[in-house]
Amino acid sequence: MQKKTSVVRRASSVIALAAFTSLAFTACTTTAPRDPATAAQQREDINTRTDAALKRLYSVAPDSQALVEKAKGVLVFPKVLEASFLVGGEHGDGVLRINGKNQGYYSTTSGSIGLQAGAQSKAIVILFMTDEALQQFRASDGWTAGVDATIAVANIGANGSIDTATINKPVVGFVMTNAGVMAGVSLNGTKINKKELL
Repeated sequence: MQKKTSVVRRASSVIALAAFTSLAFTACTTTAPRDPATAAQQREDINTRTDAALKRLYSVAPDSQALVEKAKGVLVFPKVLEASFLVGGEHGDGVLRINGKNQGYYSTTSGSIGLQAGAQSKAIVILFMTDEALQQFRASDGWTAGVDATIAVANIGANGSIDTATINKPVVGFVMTNAGVMAGVSLNGTKINKKELL
């Protein structure tokens, strides 16, 4: 009887901790300041981080710069925070640039369930290589990778070159961590929504 009670208590503790973690993460990511000055600071922070993320991408994958310049639209999430403890999730803010000019701010989220603990940050760069792909993204009321369009995550060669199979796709993606460009990852399930920064 004691063993059964112990197991029940342990299970209850795990469930309560998972629920608390999920609520805390939601509170952190859904609360947005309404103050115009704060919004301006948010835009400046996103823009600065985006410039740094693109500069870093060009340094680790030199061929990416020509691809970015060729793209009809470039969506950059310079800091996507991934946190997980049983119930995980990702959140980040970014900007869409067309011809080098900011054309709107967006947020990205995704969730997962697994036995992982910890947090890490990554940058995501999404290139819309055709007018049609860009228009479909901008016209959507909430856009999900793998549902509304497939993102071909680029594979980078030892010399920083990008595989030719990737560069011919309508939507191309790069995922970077502190260690460099990640290979063999999928962005399917990533949700992107327009973010109002007034």
